[in-house]
Amino acid sequence: MNQYKTEQENFWASEFGNEYISRNQDKELLASNTALFSQILHKTRGVRSIIEFGANIGMNLHAIKSLLPFADLSAIEINTQAVEHLKKIENLTIYHQSILDFVPKDQNDFVFIKGVLIHINPDMLPDVYQKLYETSNRYIYIAEYYNPTPMELNYRGHTEKMYKRDFAGEMLDLYPDLELVNYGFVYHRDPVFMQGDITWFLMEKKGC
Repeated sequence: MNQYKTEQENFWASEFGNEYISRNQDKELLASNTALFSQILHKTRGVRSIIEFGANIGMNLHAIKSLLPFADLSAIEINTQAVEHLKKIENLTIYHQSILDFVPKDQNDFVFIKGVLIHINPDMLPDVYQKLYETSNRYIYIAEYYNPTPMELNYRGHTEKMYKRDFAGEMLDLYPDLELVNYGFVYHRDPVFMQGDITWFLMEKKGC
């Protein structure tokens, strides 16, 4: 019997998720992440606690830790091998579970998800949006493949494993107290700090 609610969760918890780890741990990615998060965090104030939804081995968290060394960091991760890597990050709180099983208990100043919403079953997105919203007491950062209308992509020969849409726009529509602070795009052919053609959005709860 499958342990998870969706086919996509089983996909990332198993061998394909393990293979992803080996493709995403080079120094160039860490440098690109550091450059990206320095740009994002420059537009925030008073960030002392951070949680990542779908942290994999922590390449984003390593970058953030170098920029905000005194912030409290947390991570949600489904893949067992990735969690073993996360355990090497000092003072990191780890939730070894699916995002869909995560129950928000404490709020964080900065909640983010990067390259993960594109792999979640579209029917479950409202649930994930709610978890992101409820876990944040101020900022929510999303970095994903953007498309004005929902569409499915072939992902390394697999179907129903990658989607793109206006994730941030859907959150802004669902939660009227969210406002867009900043947004941008990172090109895969950037000569210095390339990423995989991701569009990012920084949102803040009004009145915070």
